[in-house]
Order: sequence, then C-alpha cells, then structure tokens
Amino acid sequence: MKLNIKKPLVIFDLETTGLDFVKDRVIQLSYIKIMPDGTEKRENYTINPLMPIPSFVTELTGISDADVAGKPSFKQLAPQLAEEFKGCDFAGYNSNNFDIPMLCEEFLRAGIDFDFSKCRLIDAMAIFRKQERRNLAAAYKFYCGRKMEEDFEAHRADQDTEATYRVLMGQLDKYSEGNEPEPDRWLVNDMQFLSDFSKQNDNVDFAGRIIWADKKDAKGNVVNGADGNPVKVEVFNFGKYKGQEVAHVLRYDPGYFSWMLSSEFTNNTKQVLTRIRLRESRMM
Repeated sequence: MKLNIKKPLVIFDLETTGLDFVKDRVIQLSYIKIMPDGTEKRENYTINPLMPIPSFVTELTGISDADVAGKPSFKQLAPQLAEEFKGCDFAGYNSNNFDIPMLCEEFLRAGIDFDFSKCRLIDAMAIFRKQERRNLAAAYKFYCGRKMEEDFEAHRADQDTEATYRVLMGQLDKYSEGNEPEPDRWLVNDMQFLSDFSKQNDNVDFAGRIIWADKKDAKGNVVNGADGNPVKVEVFNFGKYKGQEVAHVLRYDPGYFSWMLSSEFTNNTKQVLTRIRLRESRMM
C-alpha cells in the first residue's frame, strides 16, 4: 500500500537523555521523509546533548558520552532540520505525547519558532491503542507478522523509525474498507483523518497547561457558532485561573503573563501564551 499524502510526511523517532522536556536533550534523531510521489529519504543523526548521558540511558540505547563526542549539537543541526521539515506532516510512535513536544522544545532552545500547530500529527501508538491497545513490539508482531527482535535492534531511533513506518502501513492495510468488515473501524488513507484519529486530548500547548474548552456566556451556557457547534476557546488547565479563558485572564491580570514567562514552564507553553496575547492585542 502507498500512503495517500498531498504533502511530505516525516516519520521520526528520538532518543533522549530523559523524559523532562525542560531539562533533557535529544541524543539521536532518525526520520524517513516520504514525498507525495512515493520517494523516500532516510536520515539518522547522533546528537551531542552538551550534557552527560545518564548511565541508564546508555544501557537502554547503547549511546554513550563517547558516541556523541564531536557530534553536532541540536542547535547546530536545527536550521537544516527546520528547512527539511518545512511544509511536512509528522508521524511517530507516542510522538504526540513525547517526541513532538521534545522536538518543539529543542527547536525553541535553538531560537527557531517551528510551528507544529500547522502540521498534521499522526501517532501510530494512539491509533494502535484505540484499535488494539498494546506497545510497539506487539504492534509490530500484530500488524507485520514478525517479532521486532527478529528484524531490529531494540531502543535505537533508526530501528524504531523503520518499525513504526511498517506498523503504520500495516494499520492502514488491516483497517481498510477491503479488509475490515466493521465500517466504524475503517481507517482512511488520508493524513487529516489519521491526525484527527491520533488526537488524544484537547491540549493547546503540548504540556497541557492550556486546553481547548467550550466557550460559555455570563450565565454559564455554552455558546454555539454559526455552524451550530460549540465555540472553542483556550482556558488555563492549572493554578488559580484553572478553567478560565486565557484571553480574559491576560486582560484583567497582565502580570500573570509576565509571571508565566519568567517561571519554569516549557518554551512551547510560553510560545502558545505569547501567540494568544499577540492575537488579543491585535483585536483590541
């Protein structure tokens, strides 16, 4: 099966020094870029995190401090990666929860405002969990008919990227109209459909500090738009203003904006907050 895409799709995976978006860094980035005409480009980068790699990460990934010595930092690679990824959609395994937020943070630390909100984000794990609810190894065996250890080396970004690509293709084949007897389980070979299907939350920022919610009037009634559907607005999902519209808070407590920018929130959260503030200032 050939992917039905109208713009390039980047299937990627990261290995990192840990799971903290603020403190940890990428040590390996691998991707397959699939073009609408079916041509593919593969890249695999070992990246110097400019910090020690924890021993448990080395044990897990096989990547040590010696392996990254002399390798470029993410900041050095960022301009060419941003150019390579321009105009692309993205797919990965658990990518919406981890790889995309981490990649976004790395770009922002490098001074590059790469706007993932303009990209379709397809998460093969979200599709798998909704359809079968297991991990990548089980997904590979289920959709590809082989054990991952027979074909790949565990916990390597380039290996996991290849496996994810095959799993995504297997998912589209298994749940196609021709193979799946239940219509409500059909997957459409379309990146917008897969992106919507992969969505697991209403986060505006990747960390979930700001979320989408139904707009309500002064009496607490949901406000509907011209299409009859509820109007969605950004609301805070933490702290003293939890549940309140971000735009309203920024108007009557502008100091909250300054506090968030100076506090230890992710760069992406600060980026989203700044965009809302700029949008609202233009509307005044």
